[in-house]
Amino acid sequence: MGYQRGLKFGTALTVLIVLVAIYYRNSENVLQKRLQALVQGLEGLENKHVIKSRPKVAIGYGVCTDVYVNAKDLLNYDEQMGRPQHFDEINTELELLKSFAYYFRHGAAAERYMANRTLFDELVNKARSFESSYSTIGGNAAVMALRFAREGCDVTLAAKLTRSLHQMMPQVINIVGGEVKRDDIHLVIEYKHGEVWGPYSSARANRYIIHNDAINPRISSLDAFDKLLSTYEPNLLVISGLQMMDNYPFVDGDRQKLLQKVKKQMTERSPFTKIHFEMASFAEDKLLFELCDSVIPFADSLGMNEQEIANLYNAMYYGNISLVTNSTPRIATVLDQMRTLFKLIRTRGKTIENSRELTRIHVHTLAYQAIFTVKGSMWKNTMAAAAKASLTAHRHVCATSHVDINKAALILDDSFSTSIIDGTRIALDINKPVSCWDETLKVGNEVIPIQVCVAPVLVCTEAVQTAGGGDNISSAGLVLQI
Repeated sequence: MGYQRGLKFGTALTVLIVLVAIYYRNSENVLQKRLQALVQGLEGLENKHVIKSRPKVAIGYGVCTDVYVNAKDLLNYDEQMGRPQHFDEINTELELLKSFAYYFRHGAAAERYMANRTLFDELVNKARSFESSYSTIGGNAAVMALRFAREGCDVTLAAKLTRSLHQMMPQVINIVGGEVKRDDIHLVIEYKHGEVWGPYSSARANRYIIHNDAINPRISSLDAFDKLLSTYEPNLLVISGLQMMDNYPFVDGDRQKLLQKVKKQMTERSPFTKIHFEMASFAEDKLLFELCDSVIPFADSLGMNEQEIANLYNAMYYGNISLVTNSTPRIATVLDQMRTLFKLIRTRGKTIENSRELTRIHVHTLAYQAIFTVKGSMWKNTMAAAAKASLTAHRHVCATSHVDINKAALILDDSFSTSIIDGTRIALDINKPVSCWDETLKVGNEVIPIQVCVAPVLVCTEAVQTAGGGDNISSAGLVLQI
């Protein structure tokens, strides 16, 4: 009898295992079909609006050599290092370890100036000794220029670089600025989602960057760019790379003079030239406040990630900065931040001479793309732009020209709210993946109609590169709107 009972139990267990296997296989098939439909929907929107002309794009400022290395190769956790800690700039190896831990545990991107050139050069040489290390063209402006050129734009880049780095740049990109003997180098320390470093585990794939720039903080190519712009009217002017000024040891007053030159460059442009400012990681509150006065009021468009919008929001609304924020914020939270920033910037702009009216905000996050555009403004194809930005996010991080659903995950919920307060619930439609709707925002006595578009991102589950993601995503979104 015991043998028969055991046989029946074994048979039942086998049947149960088979049923569970069938369930998971069917679930996996459903998920694969769902992701494939999502990709087709996004690609359909992207391909519907191809570039038929060669829009002229001028981009400043700077270029560098990015040296990539895996964090687990370069940085050894030391239990004697103490608690994670933020530093405005990095001077010692201990400060580097503490600072890296501070951002790594949150999966937050960071970029810090290292004043100690000897230590910096030692770290770069050490990084290059590992098989995981490789080098590419870097710098916000240069990376955006490469993306615009790849998408078929006529591109001019303002940057000073060595002859060897100049030869690495595609010849289709016109470079103004002159030559230097040594390129600035950015050490990009990358890690993957769930990676463990000491007692810490990363919340998402990201990167920690250190640099010892001498050329980019001084916007050395600005005068040559000025000369070009006096006879050249681009469709789009992009201002980027200003975070290189963060905690750089300027002589008192020099940084303000440079920012006034940037402001002058922006205010002298024709109204037919759209101006976009690409945000970045800022740790120095004084610089961010200076940008709020000297740069942001003179841009038509702003681009930023989830950490950068929280930083700018806090700076403009509360008068302080946030070093680390939620790496996967709710859509409702980000949309509310975008609405508040739009109102604050438009309101402040009314009191600033020669300011432009902000008409576009693009926020790119790990899980989704969100774009605001003022209806009737010069920005077009907002839905397609959100779709293209979403696809570019996956393609860049996975380092591929197509979306492989076997390396993709959808981490966005099946529905989202349009606001934390009195928001409308919108369901994610896989067959029509980009959700767009109209709103009105009141700024003073003015009622401004806007279009809001949100696109889900197929997150790359096998990240190859994270640095430069935001620059590629922002550029791709702009391409279909200029």
